[in-house]
Formats: sequence, C-alpha cells, structure tokens
Amino acid sequence: MYKLHVPLFFAVAVILTLNVVSHDAAARDATTLKDHVQELWSKLRGSEQRAGIAVSNGRIEAQQVLVSAKFAGRVADVLVEEGQIVDAGAIIARMDTSELDAQLSGAQAEVRRSETGVASAEATIAQRDSELTLAHQELDRAFNLSATGSGTRQQLDLRRSQLTVAEAASRSALASRDEAQAALDAARAEVARIRSQLDDAILKAPRRGRVEYKLVQSGEVVAAGAPIATLLDLADVYMTVFLPARVAGRLVFGDEARIILDPAPDYVVPATISFVAAEAQFTPKTVETDDEREKLMFRVKLRIASDLLKQYEAQVKTGVRGVGYVRTDPAAPWPPQLTVKLPQ
Repeated sequence: MYKLHVPLFFAVAVILTLNVVSHDAAARDATTLKDHVQELWSKLRGSEQRAGIAVSNGRIEAQQVLVSAKFAGRVADVLVEEGQIVDAGAIIARMDTSELDAQLSGAQAEVRRSETGVASAEATIAQRDSELTLAHQELDRAFNLSATGSGTRQQLDLRRSQLTVAEAASRSALASRDEAQAALDAARAEVARIRSQLDDAILKAPRRGRVEYKLVQSGEVVAAGAPIATLLDLADVYMTVFLPARVAGRLVFGDEARIILDPAPDYVVPATISFVAAEAQFTPKTVETDDEREKLMFRVKLRIASDLLKQYEAQVKTGVRGVGYVRTDPAAPWPPQLTVKLPQ
C-alpha cells in the first residue's frame, strides 16, 4: 500500500489522457511515455523498491492496560489525568471503603472473641488433665487397698468410674480447644479477606505508562470489573503493518526493521519483527489460484526497543501513521536513506 500524492497522480492522469486523445503521437513516443510513467510511479510509491526489502504503510500502537475495579462500589477519588505518565505501583484511584472498614472492625472483634475462646479451652484442658491425674491416683489407691483387704470392691468400681469420666472430660476439652482454634482461624481468615479487599480498593498502575483515558469521575458508582482508566505501556510500542503472503512468509523473527513516521520524515527509527499473524487478515481465507493468494495480507508487528522508547517516551504517541520497512532477505544491506537516524 502506498501513499498517493495528488499532484503526481494528476500528472499521471494527464499523460494517460493525452495517450488516448493523441493515440498516433503516443505510439511514436511509446518508449518515452513508458519511461515517464515508470518515473512518476516510483515517486508515487515514495521510495524505490530494493531487492530484499519490502515496504508497507502502518501506524504506531502500544499495549493498552485496563485499570479496573475489582468489586462494585463508589469511586472515592481518581488521582490521575489523561496524558499523565505514572510509574508502576502509582495510585490511580481509590474506592469508598466505609462498609469494608465496618466489616473489618467486626471481624477483628470476632478474632478477639475467638482468642478468648481458645484461652478458655486451654484452661479447661489443664483442669481436666488435673482431674484425670487425680482419678488415676485414686484408682491406684483403691487397687492397693483391695489387694490388702482394706478396701471394698465398691470403692474400686467407683474409682474406675471416676477415671472413665475424667478421661471423657479430657477428650471433650481437647475437642473444645480444636473447635475454638478453628473459629479463631476462620476469624483471622475473614480479617485477611477484608484487608485484601481494602488493598484492592486502592487501584494501582501495574506498570509504567501514560494515562490514555480517564473513564470515571470521583463519586461515580461502578460495577465489579468496570474500567477506571486505561494506560499505554510505553515499553511495548510497535508499528502494525500488513504485508502480502509472499513477503510475510520470508520474514525472520527478531530481524531488523525500519520505521519512518509521517510527522518526522527525516528520522529513521530502528525496530525488530516481533509478530507475524498465523492467519491472513483479508478474505478469501481459503484460496486456490495464484491471483487470490496475492490478495492475502498478514499482520506484522515492528517492535521498538524499550530502552529506546524510554529516551523518547514524551514523544511516543499512538495512532501516528508512517511507513515500515522489512527485509525479506536478512543478508540484504539497508540502503543509505534507511540508516538509523534519531533526534538528538
């Protein structure tokens, strides 16, 4: 795809019109006319096609990141403006957390009550252990008295029964402690859950970028998952171009590319081929003839290095049109007019 300049296009039209009107004269000068048309067509294309190098129009794009609310609620404050550059971790907005604060207070109170329950269960276990120890001692005495004939069998059975009761009470105390500990763990988990929601109520930038759109104003009520702002990742900027199948099939991932932007035609930006679509973007998707195969176009990304972008991040803008150059032959040298040239 090439950009047509109106004056040049008009010149071609005039020449072709003269060819129709003055057929005989044009026939005599066919060779000269053909040379003129070829020259004008080369100018219309904007640059000469060189062996091993393909060219296509494209536009600058950047990876877009949505900063969204995790849960429904009222937006307390939006702290950024469109066009502002923010670092990773910077606060974008805050959700209203008055309800969560109340829930947290209740959950913390439940934790304290559960801790008291665990302490009480521990004390009960100590008491039941003491009773169990005494029951063992009483049973031993009853055995000794029964063996010497000083004690009765009724006393021995009574001590055995007391030991059984003490053992059951000890097991019950242990179970009560486990139950109290489980309640404490549940209360602590609830506190952790609410604190996690409070953390999620503070919306932070996941990476460094520029605020593209501020979608919500302070005080608005949003649903869960509603976008609050969009960021452009200034470390992931690329030009999207479309190339025919015969060109796309010969590209090498990671190979060098060049970008010339319309607003800055004097500069040549280096890039690399980072993506080639697996499927054709244009119909027909299934072809059988050579002519139809020529219509297949594949999307290709020419990615600009992140360290280079950091130097010029104030100038990075999406949607800027330009021309991308790729090499179908990695060994082909870049022509002098495509030598890397950047603003100083």
